[in-house]
Amino acid sequence: MATPQELAVRDKKELVSKEEKTTPGRYYVPYGDIYETDEALTVVLEMPGVEKKDLDVSLENNTLRVDGRIEFSKYDGLDPLYTEYNVGHYTRSFNLSNKIDQEHISAQLDDGVLILTLPKGKEAQPRRISIG
Repeated sequence: MATPQELAVRDKKELVSKEEKTTPGRYYVPYGDIYETDEALTVVLEMPGVEKKDLDVSLENNTLRVDGRIEFSKYDGLDPLYTEYNVGHYTRSFNLSNKIDQEHISAQLDDGVLILTLPKGKEAQPRRISIG
C-alpha cells in the first residue's frame, strides 16, 4: 500500500553554465523522471509554458539536447502577488549509450509535459534462451 506524501514546493534549479547564451533570460533545468521497460527508456520532463513551436529536441554526438523557450510577451503587464517559480527558458541534455536506437527516438509535448521515448536497440533488449 502506498504511503501518503506531503506536497512540497520545489524551487526551480537555475542552470549555471560557462557558455554564453544568445537568447536573453534565465535558463532552468526542467524536472524529470526516467522510466525503463524491456523495450525503451521514457523520459518525462516538466516544461510549463513551453509550446511546441518553441521546443527543440536534437541529437548530436550521442548527446540528446532539449531546449524550450518561453514567450515572455505572455507575461507583459502582469504583476504577480505571489509566485512559486520564476519564468525562464529550459535546457537539459543527456548522454546516450550505444544501446539506444537513436534513429527511432520520439518526442511528444502536451500541456507543458515533454515525453521522450528512447527505444532500446535489439541487442539491449532482454531475450529468452531456449534450453536444448
